[in-house]
Amino acid sequence: MGLFKDFKEDWSQAVNELVPGGGNAENDDNLVVDTLGEDVDIQSELSKLDGLLEQVKEAPVTEKGERTKEESIAASAYVKTEERRIMDTTVREEHPIVLDETSVITQSTTLTGNLSTAGSFDIQGTVNGNVTCNGKLVVTGTINGNSSASEFFADVAKVEGEVVSSGTVKIGAGSVIIGNIVASSAVIAGAVKGDIDVQGPVVVDTSAVIMGNIKSRSVQINNGAVIEGFCSQCYADIDVQGLFGK
Repeated sequence: MGLFKDFKEDWSQAVNELVPGGGNAENDDNLVVDTLGEDVDIQSELSKLDGLLEQVKEAPVTEKGERTKEESIAASAYVKTEERRIMDTTVREEHPIVLDETSVITQSTTLTGNLSTAGSFDIQGTVNGNVTCNGKLVVTGTINGNSSASEFFADVAKVEGEVVSSGTVKIGAGSVIIGNIVASSAVIAGAVKGDIDVQGPVVVDTSAVIMGNIKSRSVQINNGAVIEGFCSQCYADIDVQGLFGK
């Protein structure tokens, strides 16, 4: 019983350290820790757990000898459970907020510097810098820099820089993109000099000219399109190597 009592005291001490503002876990075996309604310093809490783990590993010898293997395993399991609980309640995937507004850069405007917005951009003029938006990026002018958006559409535009989209990229006829393209799907009808990396489908239209490699789930090449590079459907569900054996 002495060993179990010591283990229970260590257990209660660990809970007291993790409960904001203290608490008496020894008097309430059904104590519930709620961290959903408050901000938690992850690094601070994990450092406490690391210290507790070291304390468990280096626990003093009792009258009856060292802790049993079962008690040590239980203590370590508790620490790992608390670590997972902290991470689950404090670390959540953040989705960017998209505002229902569009910032317009008029045709006669030239801006030098990086641009960012939680809404969308309609760039008709010239931007010398990187452009980032949570919404849709429509370019009918010129961007000399990297672009990042949830959707990207170029119409008779010129972009010198990487184009990254979490959604669809559409390069209209008359547009020139000098840089790599990363997206979930793409429709290319203009000219692209760079590699295209798309997790979903790619449609290469009749008027398209591509100098670069294409990686996609599927690719449709219409008659008249020009591709100078390799096409790989590496994201397809088919196990190509398995079809031909080892």
